[in-house]
Amino acid sequence: MTYGWRDAVQTLPGLLMILGPGVALAAACGLRAFLPLLVLSVASHAGAVQLAAQASWFGSDAALWILGVATVLEVLGDKVPLLDHALDLGATFVRPAAGAVVAWAAYGHWAPEVAYPAAIIVGAGALGVHLIKAKARLGSTVLTLGHGNPVMSLGEDVLSLALSSMIWVGPLLAGLAILLALLFVGWLGSRLTPGRVSRG
Repeated sequence: MTYGWRDAVQTLPGLLMILGPGVALAAACGLRAFLPLLVLSVASHAGAVQLAAQASWFGSDAALWILGVATVLEVLGDKVPLLDHALDLGATFVRPAAGAVVAWAAYGHWAPEVAYPAAIIVGAGALGVHLIKAKARLGSTVLTLGHGNPVMSLGEDVLSLALSSMIWVGPLLAGLAILLALLFVGWLGSRLTPGRVSRG
């Protein structure tokens, strides 16, 4: 059974199922491209989530291995100064696409007129989070000569994993958490911009 826009706007749970997970997915994918996809794959493989029929591949053993390796490479590569900036440049296209894919798969119980626009919105949100994150990382490089980047990267790993997990157990909590996280990251980015650092 699928649900459309009328079902979503007429019930609070319906709205939360779209808005809460959508915000969390956008943030998680804006920080890491493959980690949210891996969490989705594990949840699907364990039967904890219902995906769109055309996205059932996410629950396969092959998907677990492929996404697991991709996640490890992304997480480790992001800990290397200078390489992290190169990855951020490439991720400008990858992370929004990952956000759109994970949302499209996760909203399998919603009708296409809901799932597809939600996937596009989540992809755009992931791009916004990615740009904020990249700005903060650039400021960290200037301020700490890159030494603080691995610590910052580890925090992003934890936040992305937490958000990816929360979308299945607490949509409203996930939305609140990422709102606070975005405010913090935005403040950090404004403090660590190269121009502000140089002015002291």
